[in-house]
Amino acid sequence: MSTDRLITVAIHTYEKAVMLRTLLESEGVPVVLNNVNLEQPVVSSGVRVRIKEKDLPLALRIIENADIFTANDTSITTRQQILVPIDFAEYSMKAVIAAFNIAKANKTSVIFLHSFIDPYFNSSIPLSEHLSYDSDKNDYRKTLEAETEAKMKQFVKVVKENIKQGYIPAIKFSTAIREGVAEDVIIEYTKQAMPMLIVMATRMAEKKEKELIGSVTAEVMDSCRFPVYSIPENTHESIIEQPKNILFICNVDQDDILAIDSLSRLMPSGNAHITLLHIHDKNRNIGNKNAYNALHEYCNVNYPMFTYSTQEVKPGKILSDMSFTDDDKPHLVVLPSKRKNIFARLFNPSIAHKVLFNTDIPLMVIPV
Repeated sequence: MSTDRLITVAIHTYEKAVMLRTLLESEGVPVVLNNVNLEQPVVSSGVRVRIKEKDLPLALRIIENADIFTANDTSITTRQQILVPIDFAEYSMKAVIAAFNIAKANKTSVIFLHSFIDPYFNSSIPLSEHLSYDSDKNDYRKTLEAETEAKMKQFVKVVKENIKQGYIPAIKFSTAIREGVAEDVIIEYTKQAMPMLIVMATRMAEKKEKELIGSVTAEVMDSCRFPVYSIPENTHESIIEQPKNILFICNVDQDDILAIDSLSRLMPSGNAHITLLHIHDKNRNIGNKNAYNALHEYCNVNYPMFTYSTQEVKPGKILSDMSFTDDDKPHLVVLPSKRKNIFARLFNPSIAHKVLFNTDIPLMVIPV
């Protein structure tokens, strides 16, 4: 059977057939219209929209998700979106894969956020009676904005192409561009958008060590009051799409239940094994052990979509004491996190920071 054979994908009125042809051809699918009354096309009762047989799977994905492939609406403000800060680097697509899969499970949308800084902007103000205005700087700013918008359009084009090819789920998305320091822009934007999750792609461990001071992801994790999911650039796509082994670091208190509840809503499909990691405290061993066992039983009863096991480590040796084989190596580390003040963050780095900067394991921090 020839793949160049024309088949009918839809029958519409003339106006709708032309609109569908325009949509399909804009996405690279050749279209032929048949049964059109060329003398009086508007009175034609039915117009066949025909494509090559080989283009059928692609055409169906485009037709079923026409609202994604039409003009992108950057004004979408649906609450409980998934926010994906991007810098247009290649590894940003790791965050896109994770965000779209979670958005599909939660039947929500995604918003891409990019921030830029005008290099001419600084905090100094001329100490004179009159403020000067530099037209060259204003022209450069307009150029910078235009370049940023062009990069965003190219990024959106790549995302749409991945949807067309079926590499990522067909999820509605919007875009936003803001000026400012990246971490400040993200934190301020969350106050407006109220996202259910922030997904951020990160560098590999050896690269992150060089960026320890001023890491955008670390700053957002410390300051934001929404769950943050960080994904190293070398994470395999199969792990991103469906993490099977999850390491949950327990505080052995009420916060653990809140965090597990959030995790179950973010990843409702289940099919994962959770290792409840207990930090052994010899001074409170009996009380902690009882609470730990109670937590284990509570999870089994209330969140049966996951399976559970337990493991203990000594305080201060979270990373060095974690012994895993290739089969049970965690695909995702999850931990509840309470906000720290600036001095605690500087002199007593959190477990989240240690995992973020010293491993290449995806990390989800859930504020409690």
